[in-house]
Amino acid sequence: MRRRSLRRSRSIALFVFADFVAGVLVGWWLRSGPPVPASALRKAPSVAGQANESPRAANVARAAPTGEPTIAPAPSQDEAIAELEGRHLRVPIDNAAASDWKGMFAERRDTGHRAHEAVDILAPRGTPVHAVEAGTIAQLFSSKAGGNTIYQFDPTHRFCYYYAHLDRYATGLSNNVHVARDEIIAYVGTSGNAAGGSPHLHFAIFELGADRHWWQGRPLDPFLVFQRTQP
Repeated sequence: MRRRSLRRSRSIALFVFADFVAGVLVGWWLRSGPPVPASALRKAPSVAGQANESPRAANVARAAPTGEPTIAPAPSQDEAIAELEGRHLRVPIDNAAASDWKGMFAERRDTGHRAHEAVDILAPRGTPVHAVEAGTIAQLFSSKAGGNTIYQFDPTHRFCYYYAHLDRYATGLSNNVHVARDEIIAYVGTSGNAAGGSPHLHFAIFELGADRHWWQGRPLDPFLVFQRTQP
């Protein structure tokens, strides 16, 4: 009888001790937060204002990634258009009316597969094409679509002016040559894929990227740039 009572007393004592230890561990877990995998701690990026936090606290503070890309809104064209409007650019063809260009920029070409992103200025073959402002000839280029073309940088190398379907270049024109505003740089023609063989100047403006590639940039509507400009 005495041995049975002793065993019961030991069992009760062990149970009480185990219960106490479990309570201590649960309390510590609640105060510290759930364990964080080591791989998560290694991959967690630093967060401004959390440099002095423990890796566990910094990890808990950040929202879980959703897996969706963060896309910044496209920059507005308003600032670039306003900048060019303020320069009072010269219309590239004498007596051309910028009011006729409305809507041309948004037209679709090649049965809707290609955006126009330019304006077409009709003029007889051989009509002089003038530089819309001072700048540098970035590239004289011949292509199947544009024919004889000119890429001209503005003085700040922020914008590029594109002249296409040219019949020929002005005498002496070459890459890296400086041109003045109003200078004759080429003549209207039908080179390239000029629609219907009708002589015209395909004129475009684009804002260059950070790399200043003459063939790459963000197109701007010439009508918006010239709409208040008199020929």
